[in-house]
Amino acid sequence: MSEGVDPGALSEDDLLRELASLHETRHETLRHGSESALENHTRRVRELEAEYLRRYPQREVDPARLAG
Repeated sequence: MSEGVDPGALSEDDLLRELASLHETRHETLRHGSESALENHTRRVRELEAEYLRRYPQREVDPARLAG
């Protein structure tokens, strides 16, 4: 069962705000969250990132961030 608003229903601003919030809390969740909290966090990050990539398949990619 999914928690939170369907990523497809979020405005662009809300999607970016949700992603930023989850990215900010990732380290603490990894270090101190229960297994369930970490699984929920990971699931939500994946949902939101998938929606971002769906909306912006041709996003600008920094050449310095290309890894081989």
